Amino acid sequence: MASSNIRTHFCSSTLIFLLLPLLLQFYSGKSELQFNYYAQSCPRAEEIIKEQVIMLYNKHGNTAVSWVRNLFHDCMLKSCDASLLLETVNGIESEKASQRSFGMRNFKYVNTIKAALESECPVTVSCADVVALSARDGIVMLGGPRVEMKTGRRDSTESYGAVVEDFIPNHNDSISLVLSRFESIGVDVEGTVALLGSHSVGRVHCVNLVHRLYPTVDPTMDPDYAEYLKGRCPTPDPDPQEVLYARNDRETPMILDNYYYKNLLGHKGLLMVDQQLTSDPLTSPYVEKMAADNGYFHDQFSRAVVLLSENNPLTGDQGEIRKDCRYVNSN
Repeated sequence: MASSNIRTHFCSSTLIFLLLPLLLQFYSGKSELQFNYYAQSCPRAEEIIKEQVIMLYNKHGNTAVSWVRNLFHDCMLKSCDASLLLETVNGIESEKASQRSFGMRNFKYVNTIKAALESECPVTVSCADVVALSARDGIVMLGGPRVEMKTGRRDSTESYGAVVEDFIPNHNDSISLVLSRFESIGVDVEGTVALLGSHSVGRVHCVNLVHRLYPTVDPTMDPDYAEYLKGRCPTPDPDPQEVLYARNDRETPMILDNYYYKNLLGHKGLLMVDQQLTSDPLTSPYVEKMAADNGYFHDQFSRAVVLLSENNPLTGDQGEIRKDCRYVNSN
């Protein structure tokens, strides 16, 4: 009889242990991200996003860079919840209006991707997952690694425009502050150095780099490189509306590779935060290692992108699935 009671107690305890995660999920309204989240509700969701990313890349190559930057700006700010995409309307202050978002573009093509999804699976695939998966596929288009991403994110019903600068580091911030910002979302030093390698692609407006050229050249910058940059940015007060920029990487400007780190070791970092990576004892060993091994850079970049993409997502019955990424459904 005692043996039967023990067996019954053991089975009951095991059942409770197995059901506990489901019970917590039910009462909290929160669930975990998972691979192939849309397998039943919208089987072609990820394929549709990939098709659109490729199509847009072939028409406008710089869209791939935009998708990577979108992921950073969305996920660093409290949650990977597509709050970045909201427009200023009905009391919502768009994050896109922040100075930290200067130079971001191609948001209209996010709507192109979302429209293709809505055509096949109305109000099913979140804008937050569009941000994440378009970045994943954009990275591949830029010659970077294939990153396996989970899905199931939901969309925020609010913007965090008033606090953008509290979360998104500035290109002039100290490397210690940048490291602390990434650490706060679970990205370690090695991962932060790898994520900054996204500066291997795209371009920087002269507004963000003339302080390193005028009135005197930053002594940490290669003199020949400084002369090249002065040719790109001939005055100390460039017009933000003018197309005045320099490529992040002159050798392979649209390929996500380790030339970024090689440039840093040659004192050819474009932004202050880039060049600081070589002088800080915490980050410099990783710069040297990534400069020597592109495969290692890609491995660490993949790992860090996953961490970034899974920062505090809304799941379960939190948030909503927006019909239009620019507006909450009540608008």
